[in-house]
Amino acid sequence: MIPSPRCAGPVRPAAVVNEEIRALVLACGGWLYGESRQRYEQLVAEWTLAVAAERLREEIATAA
Repeated sequence: MIPSPRCAGPVRPAAVVNEEIRALVLACGGWLYGESRQRYEQLVAEWTLAVAAERLREEIATAA
């Protein structure tokens, strides 16, 4: 189970993580192997949490 964004601690903005993903893929020429593949998977997991955290913040702000 993925931890809720509230429990995950500080989360970088999804746009920042997305830019890092794009830079990694570009630097590797689109081919991700070994350490670059592992880093990509970590970044995608971080991006997923960042998007969830941003959506939750939006829902809370809308409800308030």
